[in-house]
This record gives sequence, structure tokens and C-alpha cells, in this order.
Amino acid sequence: MPRLHWWGTLLYPAALVAVFLGCQLLLRWLGAPAGLEASLAAVPAVAALLLSLPPRLQRCWGEPNPWRALGVAAPAAQILKALVRGALKAVVLLALVIGALTMARQLSWMPRISPGLLLNALALGLGVGFAEELLFRGWLMGELTLLIGQQRALWLQAGLFSLVHTRFNLPPLELLGLLIGLLLLGLALGLQRRADGGVLWGAIGLHGGLVAGWFVLHQGLVAIQPEAPTWLMGPDNPIGGLVGWLGLVLLLLIRQPWWNVSSSASTP
Repeated sequence: MPRLHWWGTLLYPAALVAVFLGCQLLLRWLGAPAGLEASLAAVPAVAALLLSLPPRLQRCWGEPNPWRALGVAAPAAQILKALVRGALKAVVLLALVIGALTMARQLSWMPRISPGLLLNALALGLGVGFAEELLFRGWLMGELTLLIGQQRALWLQAGLFSLVHTRFNLPPLELLGLLIGLLLLGLALGLQRRADGGVLWGAIGLHGGLVAGWFVLHQGLVAIQPEAPTWLMGPDNPIGGLVGWLGLVLLLLIRQPWWNVSSSASTP
């Protein structure tokens, strides 16, 4: 039987953040390059996540098969299908943004692709996509489902995802745009997992595809005009702009059949 308490749900991610921040301070003290501190500190934080999740699910969820409950373990064909489906949705969403910026004459093509850039994009997409989806749509949504039910868990995990990723130093309207865009993305990722029958890899493909795809576009294919309007483009993040909103809303409408359907893995 599950043995969950709200204080444990709050303290668990706080402990992971403490590992991340502590490693950053240690790296700074050791003289690590400033631009690499966060990336290097993320490695032990993710390792702590991977090592601590299985015993937590066994102890607090009463779950004998943690990786299947988190949506990570599944038949290879099911994983591949979900991953490709998620990645294709990321391609379509990014194509909408690029198309809108092109029509608004706020974008010029400047191809400068290299193998190193593509490898960096792949590592960034898989790393960020896997770690964040494991934490938010794997652990958090599953734990909140046990505590408050599947529908409220879907909305709350999306809200927390939005707050964690928002830059609060932005002007109020840009901040609001980014908060809403990230909320929509959090909902889309949660519904993606439901649509994939509880398998997490579709959400990983969608999330990682957006991260890697935007990195390749921004660093290796296009130049965006500095005066591009934030209401269209977002504050250096297309999710916070009108086109990003519209793409995510369309995705949520397509996912309408799964709004009231729980996946076997997200409801342990």
C-alpha cells in the first residue's frame, strides 16, 4: 500500500536541488569554467535521481516494478514508436514557429551546421528530455496522482513545471506569456504520456525534440532579427509567444480524447 506524505513529496525534489546547487558551489570553488558549472553539476544531480527513485517508489508507492511504473521500462517497439511520435510533434511545432517568423520577415537562413553541433544537440535533447520527463511526468505526476487524483495531478505538475522554468526577471507581460506557454507544454507532455499508454518516451521525444531542434535552428540554421516582437517570438523562447501558444493549443485539442483517461503507469 502507498505510504505517501506531502512533506516527503516536497522534500524529495528539494534534496535533488540541494545536490545540484552544492555541486555548483564545489565546482566554482575548484575553479571550473563558469559556463560549464551548471552542466557539470547536473551530472551528479541526475545520478542521485536515478539512484533514489527506485527505492522511493518501492517504499512510498508500494511499487514492485519502479521503472515500469515510471514509464521507462517497456517493450522496445513501444518505446521506439512513442519516441518517434513525440519527436515528430516537436518538428511540427518548431516548423510552425519558423514559418511564422519567415512570413513576418523576422528570420534569415544562415546554415552553419557541423557534426559537433548536431552531437551537442542530440546530447542536450536526450539529457534534458530524459531527466526532466523522468522527474515531472514520471515521478511527480505519478506521486501527485496518488495524493490528489489524476486530473488535479495533471494540472498541478504542469503548473509546477511552468514555475520552475520561468525567468522571473522578465517584464510582466513577457513573464505571463512564458508562464502560460510552459503551462501548456506541461499539459501537452502529460497528455502525451497518457496517449502512449503510460510509456514516458513519447514525452521525452517531444520535450527533447523541442530542446534539440531549437538549439540546431538557433545555433546552426537561422538568425532571428533582434527586433522580432516578443508577442510573436516569445522572450528568447518560442513557447512564450503567440505562435508557440497556438501550436500547443492545437496539440492539446488533438489530445482531447485523453483528457479523462489515466494511463496504467501514471496511476500506480
